[in-house]
Amino acid sequence: MQENNTHSKFIGYLLWIFGFTGAHRFYYGKPVTGTIWFLTLGVFGIGWLIDLFLIPSMNRESDLRFAAGDIDYNIAWLLLTFLGVFGVHRMYMGKWITGILYLCTFGFFLIGILIDFWTLNDQVSLENTKNKAA
Repeated sequence: MQENNTHSKFIGYLLWIFGFTGAHRFYYGKPVTGTIWFLTLGVFGIGWLIDLFLIPSMNRESDLRFAAGDIDYNIAWLLLTFLGVFGVHRMYMGKWITGILYLCTFGFFLIGILIDFWTLNDQVSLENTKNKAA
């Protein structure tokens, strides 16, 4: 049985440090609760502390849910987080046209970046599935 290691516990715990913003929840493909954590500062810090113990299960769940492949989730998330307004994460995934548009429009005026925080895991999974079929 092939291991499907799409996400990293190390990155998850690193993002947990900023978890009151929901960063680790977005990373593990939980955009609804990520948004709730962002708006409530980690549900007033309580949910943030509980997540310290939930990260291993979130990591296992994301490994089962998303398709592994040539595009690395960790690289895509780091590029989105630190260079998203320049569209580098989209260029990394082979989406050159929208990557260049992000570059010229500051990530579609930040709205595109917010959408990508909600959908990046699914985008990478879809591209990995396409690449395997080709």
